[in-house]
Amino acid sequence: MKIKYDAELLNLMNMFEKITKAHLKDCFFNKDKLVFVVNHGDMGKALGKHKTNLVKIEQALNRKIKIVEFNPEIQQFIRNLMFPLKILEMSEEDGIIIIKGPDTKTKGLMIGARAQNLRNYEEITRKYFDIKEIKVV
Repeated sequence: MKIKYDAELLNLMNMFEKITKAHLKDCFFNKDKLVFVVNHGDMGKALGKHKTNLVKIEQALNRKIKIVEFNPEIQQFIRNLMFPLKILEMSEEDGIIIIKGPDTKTKGLMIGARAQNLRNYEEITRKYFDIKEIKVV
C-alpha cells in the first residue's frame, strides 16, 4: 500500500524533524490527534529531555500529538502504540492479536466506547503489519 502525503502533512513532518532531530517513519491524523511514528531507537530524541520537544510541538501546532516508536516486532509495536496502558500478556494466533489487560478499567480504555479505540489500534497496526484483528480479553 502506497502512502500519499499532502503539503500540510509534509510541512508538519519537516517541522517535527527539525525540532526533534528524530527520523520519522510516518505521520497521520487520527481523530483529533496528530500521530508521529518515529524510527526504532529515536523515541528519546523525539521526546527530548523532560519531554521538551513534545511540549514545543504541541504549543506550535496548538493541538495534542502522540509520538509512537516503530518496532519491527508486532507485539512491541502494539505495546508502544497503546502506551501508557499496561499490557499483561499478548499472543498472536493466525493474524489475531490477543491482549490481556491488568484490570477492567484498563481493558475498557483499550477497547473504548463501541470498540472505537480497538478498531483505531487495528487500523494503525495494519499500516505496517498483516493482521486480521486485535482482541482484548
